[in-house]
Parts: sequence; C-alpha cells; structure tokens
Amino acid sequence: MKKLPVFFILIVFSVISLQAQDTTQVQKPPEPQKQKQPMGRRIYFGGNAFFSVGSYTRIGVEPLVGFKLTPKLSAGIKISYEYVKDKRFDDTYETSNYGGSLFARYRIIPPLYFHADYTMINYDLYNSAGESSRTWVPFLFIGGGYSQRMGSHAWLNFQVLFDVLQNENSPYRPWEPFFSVGVGVGF
Repeated sequence: MKKLPVFFILIVFSVISLQAQDTTQVQKPPEPQKQKQPMGRRIYFGGNAFFSVGSYTRIGVEPLVGFKLTPKLSAGIKISYEYVKDKRFDDTYETSNYGGSLFARYRIIPPLYFHADYTMINYDLYNSAGESSRTWVPFLFIGGGYSQRMGSHAWLNFQVLFDVLQNENSPYRPWEPFFSVGVGVGF
C-alpha cells in the first residue's frame, strides 16, 4: 500500500509540471492587419488633352475618374470630345466627335505605367460625294506613360498609345502613335 501514495504523488507531480509547461509557452503576438486605404483615397480624377496638327487636325479633351483596385492596378472610365478639321481633300471638313472608354493602368515602377484603353468614338464620316453619316468606331489602345509628381496628390502624365484593332472606319493611319498629356489628382 505504500506504493500507492508514491504512485499517486508521481501522477499529481507530472500533471502539475505539464500544466506549468503549457502556461509558460511564449505566445506570438497577433500579426498586424494591413490597413485598407479609405475609399476617398482610392478614387482619383484627371484627364488628358490631345492634339495633332497638320492636314488632319484633332484637338480634344478626356476627363476621367479612376479607382485604385490595388496599389499598382487601377481602372476607370473616360468621356471624350474632339474637334476635327480635315484638309486632306478638296473640301475642308469640320466636325465634332464624342465617345467614352474603359481603361486600366498598371504601375510598373512608381513613375512608369502600362495603359490599356477600350474606346468607342462616334464619328461624323464623310464619303467622296461630301455626304456625312455618323458611326461608332471601336479602338483598343495599348501603350504606356510616365507620371511626374507635381505635389502631394497631383501628377502630370505623359503617355503614348497605339490602336491595335485598326478598324476600317478609323480616321487614322495604321499604327499611328497617339500622344497625350494629362493631369491626375490622387493617382
């Protein structure tokens, strides 16, 4: 019977020592959660102005609003208006065109970005008899740009885009580059 109390004492001592080991384990602090940017800081506004001069003059504006999906990727919408004066033919034609687009930008490094833009423009097209008709022309612009910081939340953007769809109703020569300069706030 003397063996029972010794055995009982060994069991109690083992349980107490196991509990002491459990309570002395080092617990890792919880990992800090990434704070999401407030909605207002993820939305940005801006636009582009574009022009080409010569026998085919094109001057336009494209205000835009975008949303930062991630720190490097954003998407948005633009509306477009352009004035066109075409002196390539015997008669000079003047008109206004309008449309809109969906775009995406991916920041490669902070000042450089890749840009893709699906655009639909409603053109006033003229035939050889001088008659006009309006039609929607699609474009898929691919290219890139450079952003120069002008303040804490403002940027000056320079971009070069190329139309890869090459629609037959496009008024532009194949693979003609499109240069634009714009301002962004918050991007």
